[in-house]
Amino acid sequence: MTFDTIRAALQAGIYKVINPFVRLLIKLGFTPNAVTLTGLLLNIGVAIIFIVGGEEGNRGDLRYVGWGGALILFAGLFDMLDGQVARLGNMKSTYGAMFDSVLDRYSELFTFLGICYYLVAHHYLLGSLFAFIALIGSMMVSYTRARAEGLGVDSKGGLMQRPERVVLMGVSALACGISSAFIGGDYKLFIPGVPFHVFETMSILTLPITVLAVLANITAVSRLLQARKALEAKDAKDADEAAVAVTAPVAVPTRSAVKALVIGLFFCGLPLAQAAAPGLVFPVPTGVANQLFYLQRDPNTNTVIYQLNVNGAGKLDEDEPVHVFWIRYGEHGERKDLNFIQRKFAYGLTAKKAAADKYVLKFAAYDKVPFYLQKTSADNAFHVVTVINNKQIVINRVYLRIEGGTFWVPNVKYIEVKGWNAATREPVVERLSV
Repeated sequence: MTFDTIRAALQAGIYKVINPFVRLLIKLGFTPNAVTLTGLLLNIGVAIIFIVGGEEGNRGDLRYVGWGGALILFAGLFDMLDGQVARLGNMKSTYGAMFDSVLDRYSELFTFLGICYYLVAHHYLLGSLFAFIALIGSMMVSYTRARAEGLGVDSKGGLMQRPERVVLMGVSALACGISSAFIGGDYKLFIPGVPFHVFETMSILTLPITVLAVLANITAVSRLLQARKALEAKDAKDADEAAVAVTAPVAVPTRSAVKALVIGLFFCGLPLAQAAAPGLVFPVPTGVANQLFYLQRDPNTNTVIYQLNVNGAGKLDEDEPVHVFWIRYGEHGERKDLNFIQRKFAYGLTAKKAAADKYVLKFAAYDKVPFYLQKTSADNAFHVVTVINNKQIVINRVYLRIEGGTFWVPNVKYIEVKGWNAATREPVVERLSV
């Protein structure tokens, strides 16, 4: 019989005992979230008891520890009640599950806050250190499971899950408080030849916390390793499915074809195989304040605008100095923001500040030619500039010419950059071969 089997059997037995109380709560109108919130408030009470004990009590007065332990166990009962209220009351919800998980983390943090405060206040320094380590392990047990589930795999189990942690802390604190009434709060056990005591009354709490610290971190690591195996299996499965897909009878692009596709995506969007419509006339965008340059391409007139991003006071947004959007001339000139794929893999750009009033621009799908957003000496205004054939060009328009081809291998003829020479202000048109 495995540990998980024993744990499940014990849990089922506890549910049989508490189910009548659960049904009473449902009749009284308690919701699962209300039960969870009650548990959080009780754990805040645990922290208050330990903090008051640290401030008002003395080192040998362990009554606060006992009362704190009793309240930990009582509050822990509500961790089981909220789930049963949801199941028996048919009130389960996705948000309720998240609400329960978040408040459970808060509850545990408040409990450890109180215990650590008490131990530090009364100079149990080694015990407080292990309490902090136990706190780290407890949070990582929950985090590794949540992160693994977020990546699509399960990572459960372990020797020190939340119910075990609650029971261990509650029972040990309660036993410590009760024992102090019989053996005294300052009891110490010495062994001849050992220069320090090997046991004291507070050890009834600190020793289990040390065990918790070790086992909780072992549980977190074991969940991490479990997730690793599951993720590697998942990656292998995905790779196999991808390999099967590649063997299907489709044209597999060459390396040069992929390069052409990326550049085509940058300038053209998806309809790469279409030739330019006969007599297609590209409009010149007007009425765009602070326009830097615009981008056009076959096979339609829809245009990407690159605009200086300034606020109402004319101050440049240094985090995002360039705003990129569509003018959809094929859709009555409607302006639209780029979608995620266009922004991240095609027309978008990132800007990195290089100096005062100068930014290095990196386009999402084309980085062979460096571009800069900077103020020019001609008019002391921001422009996008690049260097082609040893000429510094202030860019007004970029155009990509495509003549037929296929989706995978578009026939990209050239990239045309139009603007003016930064030194002479003469009009310049340069073409880049692909």
